[in-house]
Amino acid sequence: MAKKETKNSEVDYELLENPEVIASRLERGENFVRQNSKLFGGILIAAVIVIAGILFLQINKQNQNEKAQAEMFQAVYYFEQNQTDLALNGDGTNTGFLKIADQYSGTDAANLSNFYIGSIYLSEGQFEKAVDHLKKFSADDYFVQAKAYSLLGDAYLELGNTKEAISAYKKASTESENKFFTPRYLNKLAIAYEEAGDMANAIKTYELIEEKYFESYEFTNARKHKARLEGLASK
Repeated sequence: MAKKETKNSEVDYELLENPEVIASRLERGENFVRQNSKLFGGILIAAVIVIAGILFLQINKQNQNEKAQAEMFQAVYYFEQNQTDLALNGDGTNTGFLKIADQYSGTDAANLSNFYIGSIYLSEGQFEKAVDHLKKFSADDYFVQAKAYSLLGDAYLELGNTKEAISAYKKASTESENKFFTPRYLNKLAIAYEEAGDMANAIKTYELIEEKYFESYEFTNARKHKARLEGLASK
């Protein structure tokens, strides 16, 4: 083993100290590059094109997003004033959420527009459309994302799809748990379980509100409905 290491050391020393060996290695490398210059040139051009394309897409997306956010201002105002038709479709001068979501797809503004659109459709009883748009929305803000999951659960529950409603409410209740909103989402989850005929999980969910969120508005309601379900289960 020691002899092998010595031999390798001698070879390394020769490569480092012998100018003829170094020159020979460099000459072979230069010959390889010359013989494959077209290949290297093609790889370099392809890399430049890819990098340029990525930069263009990023800059274009940023510009599109800034433009869309500017156009959203009036739509948000109409939403806050409960003028939902103008918020959705615009007023002839200012763009509505529907056009922003379609025209600026892939931008932050389009993403947020889907949240507003889903909320409006839910309030108007157009539950399938609400689902379509709320499913397209995603947020880094845990509180906003939890709210979106909750609204999605509401739409599914109205459509009679208790399985998806339960899934959405579960996500809402576990997305950044807090004492203000989590008990509300858990209460909705318990209702969805009961709608699905799953009394055991409905009771467990009300118990969770009792144990962890006893200061919440939902606490009294949870105790009442838990007792009711336990009474039904004992019959």
